[in-house]
Amino acid sequence: MRIGEVAAKAGVSVRALRYYEQQGLLHSTRTSGGQRQYPEGAVERVAVIQRLYASGLSSRTVREVLPLAGPGEASSPELLELLTAARDRLDERMAELRDARDRLDACITEVHGR
Repeated sequence: MRIGEVAAKAGVSVRALRYYEQQGLLHSTRTSGGQRQYPEGAVERVAVIQRLYASGLSSRTVREVLPLAGPGEASSPELLELLTAARDRLDERMAELRDARDRLDACITEVHGR
């Protein structure tokens, strides 16, 4: 499948597909004319990649999780461990952001009370 076909079927931009390739998440071959050719299953793989990104995972984590999270892949303890660790990092970041917001609210209250 050519890049435009995959992009249209997956509902993503051509630029996104190129980025996924740069990140090592998606692979293609080249025709003699230099055009990208994607294998069957590329659309499904893009859907998994997007779901992982939408879950707040970094490219590095997506690269680790992807081989374990593809369509038809059985869940594994390793996948569960990676996803749980990613969720825990998000929980920590959310707590840090809540603390920062609370400190900002205190500053706002102090300035408003003057």
